[in-house]
Amino acid sequence: MTSTADAPRSPGRPRSVRADEAIVDATLDLLAEGSTVEAISIEAIASRAGVGKATIYRRWPGKDALLRDALRTLKGTPPTPVGRSVRDDLALLVGAVGHHIDPRAARIMPCLVPEVNRSPEQYELYQDIVEPRRQLMRDVLRRGMRSGELRADLDVELVMALLTGPMLLQRVLRWHPGLDEATMPERVVDTVLAGIRAPD
Repeated sequence: MTSTADAPRSPGRPRSVRADEAIVDATLDLLAEGSTVEAISIEAIASRAGVGKATIYRRWPGKDALLRDALRTLKGTPPTPVGRSVRDDLALLVGAVGHHIDPRAARIMPCLVPEVNRSPEQYELYQDIVEPRRQLMRDVLRRGMRSGELRADLDVELVMALLTGPMLLQRVLRWHPGLDEATMPERVVDTVLAGIRAPD
């Protein structure tokens, strides 16, 4: 298939943002409609986006790189801690756990869990997406340890699991209908902080 997006570009001409968006949208649409990560193909994505395969390969070296970028767009840009309060920064980051700006995520993310568990390649892709967000939380916790707000002997990785686990469980699996998602981030943070604050 050919398209205007495949036309030769003059030197210095920026690549088409519209084509980028069409390719990412096509990828997410196919996933939301039930295509598995393993089954989805560059050919199918190109056909849905109305571009040629060459257009995709000029932007991404392969399917995994494209999937990584497409799945990142579901969550949007992670929030930036402001650095004034460990509690407030943690509540900000916990509030972003399992939150997606794209409504297709509700159909895509639960279907990815089996693939992440089954495939080392998809597990690596998942880790590439979540690790930068983990690092933000890691930095806040370590800042609190240095300042004396939090205990100096914290197991930072375990504390992150304690903070993020409840939100993932609620938002991905809708575990308990009686829990208020609006207030849950602060409640989770306050509950965990009660056990990890430095003694007075």
